[in-house]
Amino acid sequence: MSHPTPIPHWIDGRRRPGASGRTQPVTNPATGAVTGRVALASAADVDAAVQAAAAAWPAWADTPPVRRARVLFRFLELLHRHHDELARAITAEHGKTLADARGEVQRGIEIVEFACGIPQLLKGAYTEQVGGGIDNWTLRQPLGVVAGVTPFNFPAMVPMWMFPLALACGNTFVLKPSPLDPTPSILLAELLREAGLPDGVFNVVQGDREAVEALLVHPQVAALSFVGSTAVARQLYATGAAHGKRVQALGGAKNHMVVMPDADLEQAVDALIGAAFGSAGERCMAISVGVLVGDVAERILPALEARTRALKVRDGLDPQAEMGPIVSAAARQRIVELIDSGVAEGARLVVDGRAFDPAQAGPGCAGGFWLGGTLFDHVQPHMRIWREEIFGPVLSCVRVATLSEAVELIHRHAYGNGVACFTRDGHTAREFARRVQVGMVGINVPIPVPMAWHGFGGWKASLFGDLHVYGEEGVRFYTRQKSVMQRWPESTPQGPSFVMPTNP
Repeated sequence: MSHPTPIPHWIDGRRRPGASGRTQPVTNPATGAVTGRVALASAADVDAAVQAAAAAWPAWADTPPVRRARVLFRFLELLHRHHDELARAITAEHGKTLADARGEVQRGIEIVEFACGIPQLLKGAYTEQVGGGIDNWTLRQPLGVVAGVTPFNFPAMVPMWMFPLALACGNTFVLKPSPLDPTPSILLAELLREAGLPDGVFNVVQGDREAVEALLVHPQVAALSFVGSTAVARQLYATGAAHGKRVQALGGAKNHMVVMPDADLEQAVDALIGAAFGSAGERCMAISVGVLVGDVAERILPALEARTRALKVRDGLDPQAEMGPIVSAAARQRIVELIDSGVAEGARLVVDGRAFDPAQAGPGCAGGFWLGGTLFDHVQPHMRIWREEIFGPVLSCVRVATLSEAVELIHRHAYGNGVACFTRDGHTAREFARRVQVGMVGINVPIPVPMAWHGFGGWKASLFGDLHVYGEEGVRFYTRQKSVMQRWPESTPQGPSFVMPTNP
């Protein structure tokens, strides 16, 4: 019997076991077997990481942006070389299919590619002769030590939403990943060191709430980026701001996909099935509500039922798998409770994922955390399965008569992360995209995750803070603007001036 692998912190360029002595088991969700034990940081461990980052910051901030970019270029090359190793580590601890894990790594790579352009992204603006002999320019400078707290569902991609840009801008970074799937964070740290990143510039503290709270109140942490539940995002934003930090906190989601009567229904079925059940629904951009307009419900539901029943739910390493297990037993139990509530509140349960037999998932999977795809019809806005983020393989169908009713339904929800509309009509598409009060919109695109040079973030209770992650808004989050006005003695008037300078 193999012993669980210790998963440590990464502080000042090397693996560290940590001072707290606390650990947590890491499991393979497909089998339920304990494969590792991750260290859980104390406040002292967090402080050690912050001190390492603070000591490394002055030299890193003074490194020319083009040299910082060269480190990221080497890191990019290593990511390509170790692409499959990272993907397998994700599947082993998260459970998503290997193909999906490879896609996650690729989306992270795209952020690194964007960050490699930092010499251009940090260029300021210059205006000559704003006044008599005075020139004015702006520049963007790093904040110092910044931190990221990332969720279990994307253990490689979401950290890469944050640290490549933060490092490129001249900051040093402390990452606190999820303890459910911590191994990818250490692999990323090792690749950064191999790329030539100086010790202390990037650090990882594994842990739970104690580590997060220590980062939030640490006086040397200038900014914190977070992705997770809305309740935690709201609390982190308030606490971080109260301690003088710049905070960017992405919360929950309840993403709707509107299917118009003129939509290509075969494409709409493909989109709903893939977006609802990909990664077992454990995505903040998953489509969890199908909004069926007019007579669409009667035409599309038989196909949705058949496709949901036919889902290939297997170990993520199986090349035929379309959906893997749920990340943990606790997450599975929470999803089951929400399915139970949908039945109790009167929604029609078309396909019951609770009945999935783990034996169908593959050899050795009896102890895993398994659910099949679940499909509800006649869901109403008062029901928990519409109001709450399920974060699991559950698709709820709501019937409405018109596009206006569909938009009104979406606007009633507390979240405003992502939304999609499937239609063949250009006017419908244009009006929907302009008027819907949601941060990321897809027209015939079910999961509209923006590319690296655009920013990711929702509206309403899906985002706390003013700036989205990555893209140009990410550069602004990890820097602050300085404005410089300059005049030389030869052009300076004699005598003091006691009035506001103007340029009439």
